[in-house]
Amino acid sequence: MKNCGEAVEDYRYSEFGYKLWFKIRPIFKKLFRVQVEGVENIPQEKGCIIASNHRSNLDPFVLNVISPRPILFMAKQELFQVPLLGWFIKKAGAIPVKRNRRDIGALKKAIELIKEGQCIGIFPEGRRAEPGQFRKPQSGVGLLVARTQAPVVPVRIEGTDIVYPVGSKIPKAGKSSIKIKIGKPLKIEESDNYQQISEHIMEKIKQL
Repeated sequence: MKNCGEAVEDYRYSEFGYKLWFKIRPIFKKLFRVQVEGVENIPQEKGCIIASNHRSNLDPFVLNVISPRPILFMAKQELFQVPLLGWFIKKAGAIPVKRNRRDIGALKKAIELIKEGQCIGIFPEGRRAEPGQFRKPQSGVGLLVARTQAPVVPVRIEGTDIVYPVGSKIPKAGKSSIKIKIGKPLKIEESDNYQQISEHIMEKIKQL
């Protein structure tokens, strides 16, 4: 996994940070009226992939609020340069991804972590979709599945784009509830058609 640029840095989450986060997340959940269905579908052990639609920059935080285990997200590289937020997501184990092209280094890092037993979160659409809409998925999640054969947990999230819309500086608590539906883990058959795998997963997300 060497020679992959910045993505091979050790972006492991902080054990202390997650213990603290797990203590305060009930407050976050109540403040933003987070409702979840199907949390039992997230595997408690071994490597897995959480694949969710993308509505807001709040999505990774909300999903880590309801997950029984840490989810390490792939995040656009620019977010690591934002004061405080950059420090926070690095401590949360986020993997920096270069946009507008397939970032092989970031994908290799994600594959490595999945094989080590971590839970990796990815947004197949790549970017936030318009309210009520879905973007065409990118092939990255298909590659992760094909290379790891890890179970994929489809997730549909709604309401974060109202609570924290594009352009807002801070989330607006109480403006809307946030609803999350988690499907049963998918076991995808081996294939080298990464785009087809991604589209299959995206359809499962839409059906939730």
